[in-house]
Amino acid sequence: MTDRVPGIDTKLLEILRAPGTHAPLRYDSDHNELVDDQAGLAYPIRDGIPIMLPDEARQVGGDKA
Repeated sequence: MTDRVPGIDTKLLEILRAPGTHAPLRYDSDHNELVDDQAGLAYPIRDGIPIMLPDEARQVGGDKA
């Protein structure tokens, strides 16, 4: 039985919601982070633990980098 995606447990991903928008999150395996597409924020995963703090999130979805 493998309910794991490398980097995050799929059952955990099903219950987690974005801190600001309460939207479902998407796992980005290229960057090992959880993405809130509504807010355009990505939250890092460190040592298998999602860091769901707005201060730790980075902006995504634009060419402003």
